[in-house]
Amino acid sequence: MLKLTYTERSFYLECLSLSLEEWVAQRVVLAMRVGQSLHVEPSTASFLLPADLPGLEMLEAAIKRHDTEIMALSRCDAEYMEVTLRGSWLSDGTQEAVGVFVTTMSDRTEFFLHKIWQEAQACASALSE
Repeated sequence: MLKLTYTERSFYLECLSLSLEEWVAQRVVLAMRVGQSLHVEPSTASFLLPADLPGLEMLEAAIKRHDTEIMALSRCDAEYMEVTLRGSWLSDGTQEAVGVFVTTMSDRTEFFLHKIWQEAQACASALSE
C-alpha cells in the first residue's frame, strides 16, 4: 500500500506493508477514539518527478503490465513527468488540501514508485544545499 501524506507545504510518500483495508480500519478506529471527523472518498492524487531519473522506464513497464487502471505516468514538459494515482482521500472534511491519500497496486510498481520518489527527494535536497 502507498500512503501519501499531504501537508500545507508538501507531501510525503510511504510504502506500507499493511493492506489498504487494514490501514483504513485502524484510521477509522483512531478517529472514533479521539472524536475526530474522518471523511473517506474516492479520489486521485498527482505529483511531479524529474524526467531524467533512472528507473522511470522500468516504472512505466511495470505500470503497463499490472497497474494501468490505478496509475498513469505522463510527460509534462522536458523536465518533469506527472504521476497520477487513483485511490482514496482521507481528511477531516475541511476544504483544505491537508490529508492522506492511500492506494494499492502491485508490489513491484509500489516499490519502483517509492524508490524513484526517494531518489527525487535526495536530488532535490542536494540541489538546495
